[in-house]
Amino acid sequence: MSTELKKTDEARIADEIVSVLPAGIARACSPDRDSIRYTVRSEGMKLRTIVLRRASLQKLAEDADRAVKVEYLQRDLLDSAAKRVEFRYPRLSHFIKIRRAAPGFPIACVV
Repeated sequence: MSTELKKTDEARIADEIVSVLPAGIARACSPDRDSIRYTVRSEGMKLRTIVLRRASLQKLAEDADRAVKVEYLQRDLLDSAAKRVEFRYPRLSHFIKIRRAAPGFPIACVV
């Protein structure tokens, strides 16, 4: 798949996920190489930033269950809008694994 086609798929999926928010409150920021970012401006929402990783969006574009997963992300975004300042896909907790060095002392490790 060409690079330009991948970028189009990523942007289309990102727009599909963000489309559940009321019109006009989410604006795309200038994209960087690793993620697509949106800023959110609304009085009634705590949410200010949406960050969607390009690698995860690429995997989602090729997934057979894409429609179901996008619908889940849309629900999660709506639920998070009133509770969190930042929405990330995938969440940072996805990258953190708890390892135990000694009994009772967990150490977080980013992989």
